[in-house]
Amino acid sequence: MTVPATHGSAGFDWFRRFSQRVARSVGAPWAFAVALVVVVAWAVTGPIFRYSNTWQLIINTGTTIITFLMVFVIQNTQNRDSQVTQLKLDELIRAIRPARNELVNMEGMSDEELLGLQRQFEDLRRRAEAHRLARRRSTDVRRGSAPDRTQRPVEP
Repeated sequence: MTVPATHGSAGFDWFRRFSQRVARSVGAPWAFAVALVVVVAWAVTGPIFRYSNTWQLIINTGTTIITFLMVFVIQNTQNRDSQVTQLKLDELIRAIRPARNELVNMEGMSDEELLGLQRQFEDLRRRAEAHRLARRRSTDVRRGSAPDRTQRPVEP
């Protein structure tokens, strides 16, 4: 679902840029390597600190804080990506003459309306598949290569 831009968020453009940079960075292979090195270094120091509560608290606190902050950064980036994708789809629907323009605002539809729409598209897909198979059969018959209908023995 597209999350609309929050009114008055113009002053938070720095957060958008920050979120995009952070999300791009932590998604890179080097970020995984750094995290792996930190975890291995922490594990190696376990015997030195006799696996104390403080030793355990360090990794627990660090990962909790990072995870908590990353939730907001990643959610911001994902909301923006979703909004941009939705706007691109809306433009495509608007630009294609036979498309149903009422689909542009699907985010506002109820679950029942979305389910009904999904059923319509499933029905269209089934009819298109049946049409494709019928066309294929008629092409095969015209070529004289009727499909092989011999029965193969069923193994128990």
